[in-house]
Amino acid sequence: MLSPDAREQEYLLHAIDGAHGLATLGELFLWSQGALQALLPHGVLLCMQLDEQGRARRVDCLHSTMLAPAERALLCDARQGPVPAWLRLWQQAGGRPLPLQAGAMGHGLLHGSGPLASGGSAVALLGLPAAAGLRECWLLQLLLPYLHLALQRIATAAQAPTISPRQAEIMQWLREGKSNEEIGRLLGISPLTVKNHLQRLYRQLGVSNRAHAVAQFPILPLPDLSKIFTV
Repeated sequence: MLSPDAREQEYLLHAIDGAHGLATLGELFLWSQGALQALLPHGVLLCMQLDEQGRARRVDCLHSTMLAPAERALLCDARQGPVPAWLRLWQQAGGRPLPLQAGAMGHGLLHGSGPLASGGSAVALLGLPAAAGLRECWLLQLLLPYLHLALQRIATAAQAPTISPRQAEIMQWLREGKSNEEIGRLLGISPLTVKNHLQRLYRQLGVSNRAHAVAQFPILPLPDLSKIFTV
């Protein structure tokens, strides 16, 4: 049975700790260039969102090596690129970590968590320094649950409704349990204006009341909401 040596234990703990809270592709890239790179050196990380049939519906390419635009576009093509064939091979292998021969990208390794009822995810590491063996497969298998959760958060954040800065302020106070009158006093607007903002927000979120709005919208600190603001 494989077990991590002292160095790998340190890197694994660092990788798992760092994976908690990853919510954007930029954060995932920075994590991959630190903790993941230390355990599994690679040139390209492909992140795939899978549908219920285990087919890729979206592919994102994170890379530290130089890629020609056409090469990157092909890797990100969920229909015409190499990803569909790799996923079929992975499924035929019983869903175990799959070493790849990735053409000009050299050695690779693919593993995933799908298909699931709500859709799964898969990742492929390309440009490995050597053919993936048992240890590389084992390390990716250990990290896969954390990668899957990170990709779920990224997908959820990408689908989050776009709200205005004023709506974000109102949502912040809504979570604090403030009434329309209290929110109006805090923001220097009338309770009726607060109510109108909330009605528009309910329509955007597809909800009918305050409790559902708070449950539906991601709970983020107010400064972070600027990432999804519209003017």
